[in-house]
Amino acid sequence: MTDLLMNRSAVWAGLLGACAVLASFSAPAPRPVAARSRTFVLTTTATVPVPPAGTKSLDVWLPVPHADASQDVRDLKIDSPVPYKIEMGAFGNQMLHLQLAVAPTAPLVLKLTAQITRREHLNLSATGQAAKPAKKEKADPNMARWLAPDRLVPLDATIRQQAQEVVAKANAKTDLEKARAIYEHVVSTVTYDKTGQGWGRGDIYYACDARRGNCTDFHAIVIGYCRSLGIPARFSIGLPLPTERGKGEIKGYHCWAEFYTTETGWVPVDASEAAKNPDKRNYFFGAHDENRVEFTRGRDVELAPKQAGPPLNYFVYPYAEADGQPLDVARKYEFADAR
Repeated sequence: MTDLLMNRSAVWAGLLGACAVLASFSAPAPRPVAARSRTFVLTTTATVPVPPAGTKSLDVWLPVPHADASQDVRDLKIDSPVPYKIEMGAFGNQMLHLQLAVAPTAPLVLKLTAQITRREHLNLSATGQAAKPAKKEKADPNMARWLAPDRLVPLDATIRQQAQEVVAKANAKTDLEKARAIYEHVVSTVTYDKTGQGWGRGDIYYACDARRGNCTDFHAIVIGYCRSLGIPARFSIGLPLPTERGKGEIKGYHCWAEFYTTETGWVPVDASEAAKNPDKRNYFFGAHDENRVEFTRGRDVELAPKQAGPPLNYFVYPYAEADGQPLDVARKYEFADAR
């Protein structure tokens, strides 16, 4: 009888062990979320007018989309009636530059075409969906710049106090909690509204007082509050694409931001899109969708070679100078999704 019980115990032990092995095979680790992507042809057409009579020198700069971890740029083609150079500016920004010693007598038409693949930028560790970033990012050599003020985003005592009040109200302790509190505050209290005057410059004082504006105004508060609390934050600008696939003209620009913590790395945020699309409020903390193309990073931009005028508030549209004076340039952006 004792032998029979021992044999039964051994059988049960074997069955339980087999079940444990099977369970280990039947419960695989969760797969990482696959980032969405979008491939399209982007065409930029810039028309430089005839400069004033007597102009001795004409300089033109056009932003050129650059490749990075979220964006591939292929088959770049440039149609220009005059020689040009592709220059590299600060923060990896690329730009076409041309200089004419003799002013043209007819408008100058420049056309840039490229195939872009834009990938969704996700940081799941920022929202607790992953224990740590999927892969270690390259160190940003400009980290000190992303803690410094911009001309329209000062980091003075008033801005610092406002930021501290936001995080204190949310009882935020870590940098990630503080950045989330700032994001939630901006999305909750600023309205996407492009009426009247003052909006669109990314002036943090205007945005804080008026509590309305476009993407530059939203993200002026985000980067300003983060930086004032010692959290690096950077600004990017480019073009939005409609969610529907197809082709058409892109009428305006779009900008977004990222902040950095040692635990998460760079975290993408888009406060203005969250305000426009309340159902995506959680999504846009830790994500940039694929419906965009980035042109340049940073504000107070110095071009390459340096322009005669002051730094540009941001660089998303063509810029020209006639004898060092700004000259308006007509532009048109078109996209066509790959089939």
